[in-house]
Amino acid sequence: MRDKYTGIQLVLFDVDGVLTDGGLNITSEGEIYKQFNVKDGVAIALLKAHGIRTGVVSGKQSAALDYRCKQLALDVIITGCSDKLSAAQRLVSEMNIAPSQIVFVGDDIIDLSVMDFVGVSYSPADGHVLAKRRADIILECPGGAGVAREVAEHILFSRGLSLEEMYQPLLIKDERTIVVQ
Repeated sequence: MRDKYTGIQLVLFDVDGVLTDGGLNITSEGEIYKQFNVKDGVAIALLKAHGIRTGVVSGKQSAALDYRCKQLALDVIITGCSDKLSAAQRLVSEMNIAPSQIVFVGDDIIDLSVMDFVGVSYSPADGHVLAKRRADIILECPGGAGVAREVAEHILFSRGLSLEEMYQPLLIKDERTIVVQ
């Protein structure tokens, strides 16, 4: 099992229902805001500190999402995407990595094809039943409640790191390590 996680090079997250609780805050002018969990910002920094690239592949597009993605300095930002499988296949080619080196976290039927394509897939506790059936790991957290943090820790635990070892790079004062909450 450790080998499966040692080779992970990219973790991709769906947004609505994964990094958020799936709620939409819409006025006649469009989506105003999305509520993200600060724990997930730490999770992105944690993955990056261990050499794992991060990104989102979302069916929706909004200014709030764009802002959060830039704030977190994600390596891959794909929004407004209705064909997530094609996007993942394109990333394999562009990044010169194998599907087995990708983790995807999804919660709904639009995510199923990507979950089948990647090496490891996760679903939040409140994901759709079909997503949970396809997921390699069903998380304890529901969407928007620290899903990325749980995924990051699971990957690093699976690599054989203790909690102290995995967080050590974030505890060192280093200008290369940026933690955005």
